[in-house]
Amino acid sequence: MTLIGAEGLTVHLAGQKVLEDVTLQLAPAEIVTILGPNGSGKSTLLRALLGILPLSGGQIRRAPGLRIGYVPQRLAIDRTMPITVRRFLSLPTRASDTAASRALERVGMAGQETQQMTALSGGQLQRVLLARALLGQPQVLMLDEPTQGLDQPGEAAFYRLIEAVRAETGAAILMVSHDLHVVMAASDRVICLNGHICCEGTPRVVSTAPEYRALFGLGTQGALALYRHDHDHGHGHDHGHGHPQPHEHDHA
Repeated sequence: MTLIGAEGLTVHLAGQKVLEDVTLQLAPAEIVTILGPNGSGKSTLLRALLGILPLSGGQIRRAPGLRIGYVPQRLAIDRTMPITVRRFLSLPTRASDTAASRALERVGMAGQETQQMTALSGGQLQRVLLARALLGQPQVLMLDEPTQGLDQPGEAAFYRLIEAVRAETGAAILMVSHDLHVVMAASDRVICLNGHICCEGTPRVVSTAPEYRALFGLGTQGALALYRHDHDHGHGHDHGHGHPQPHEHDHA
């Protein structure tokens, strides 16, 4: 079953071709990470899939009644207009106190309803944005560079949270990563994008692909560092591939 899919998707912005002939599908409970250099069209792809941008070619299919949650790359908060976390969770659609409390608890922000949005750290803000996206009980969760600005421990913690959300809700997750050499091992697929899909597969397979190396280079700056957890060992997705393993950092 495909929740959302693109076929031959092409997008022009300001007369420039940003995406060309992109075809992909997202299945229930699947985690797909999109990697690519700056200007490769990653955010444009998410916005096109959301229906925010017009297509120059191709088509997008969504399952009937598909519920999508979206965590944007950045959120500009007007510091002259204070707003609490609880109030923010009711924008634009009012959320009940019970639903808001449950969503905050799910993302590790229980009891933070009265906190001012302007007082949140970067990691806390991303968790509140995720909580708001979860209020609609999405079948697909799209995240645009959700760990931008976070330090490495913050990134790892957020990735683990995403894994937990997938496990608890069964939502499919499509995530853009700004960090070219840090991808969670839990990703079922990694898609390398540079205006078009250069290569795709499991993290290990993609890290050995010539197309990936052409984009991101060789050595430690080009390798995918896999955040591995206890449950990952013995449950790899790459059986049958004789590729050398990339650099791995075990966070047991």
